[in-house]
Amino acid sequence: MIPQKLTRQFVVEPGSKVDLKKFPTDWTKTKDAEALGKNLIKERANQILEESRKRLDAAQDLLYASDTHSVLLVFQAMDAAGKDGTIRHVMSGVNPQGCQVYSFKKPSAEEWDHNFLWRYMKALPERGRIGIFNRSYYEDVLVVKVHPEWLGPGQPANPDDKFWEQRYEDINNFEKHLARNGTLVLKFFLHLSKDEQRKRFLDRLNDPNKHWKFSDADLAEREHWKDYQRAFEDALSATSTKRAPWHVIPADRKFIARALVADIIVSAIEDLKLEYPKVSPEKLAAIEAARAKLEKKSNNKEQPADQEETTA
Repeated sequence: MIPQKLTRQFVVEPGSKVDLKKFPTDWTKTKDAEALGKNLIKERANQILEESRKRLDAAQDLLYASDTHSVLLVFQAMDAAGKDGTIRHVMSGVNPQGCQVYSFKKPSAEEWDHNFLWRYMKALPERGRIGIFNRSYYEDVLVVKVHPEWLGPGQPANPDDKFWEQRYEDINNFEKHLARNGTLVLKFFLHLSKDEQRKRFLDRLNDPNKHWKFSDADLAEREHWKDYQRAFEDALSATSTKRAPWHVIPADRKFIARALVADIIVSAIEDLKLEYPKVSPEKLAAIEAARAKLEKKSNNKEQPADQEETTA
């Protein structure tokens, strides 16, 4: 388990003005890490990830049994920051029946005919389940802020500051509604450096098994790096709240990102203090009667079915 003193440094304080340059992309180069050494940090990070998987398995079972809360995990990042890999490694020990992942693409004609939050509302996790948004409604204040021409029909061609402020307000009210109704909202921005993104793109280009991951659009969007950083800073500043805080996760080292995300998720679920449902006295009596009946048959060593058939 990671001390809260350490994880707290990755939380965007509500009401603060975010400057992403002040958040590390490579935690192994920080003062907190330099005394430990990279090899020890990696070993410990892998241990934390494995421990968190086991804790998450137990926490998910309790979440499902209690049926009082749901969990929504929101992941946002620049291309190649490792969203897919983080989700895969962190959630590998979770029962797939209690977890659902959505990755949202370009809106359909039907979705454009509704408000921008409509399609995300339909994908929310029900009580007892964990829902994961691999990209989310935040795309509607990120990618379209960089490319306002992608806003869709019925939207202003040149949206002003008030337009974005209203969208941030809509998102905050949406998350407030979710929290009031028992949904724990955890938001992660995987903070990748531009140089590390370049290395990962090159890795995709140099490895034939990763060619399928590369798209011409990746390089095109890289040209808008500064615009995206500003859009993320604005969104993080406007929408990190006490009920749904943003975590800026250093993503240059995948083992660090995965360990942090796993620990933050399971710690937050455990903090809900969930309990298994308590049965009624009548149900408890029925359980005791069933146990007594089965134990009695076990002590009498029930006759095998094939022997019963021969005797008959």
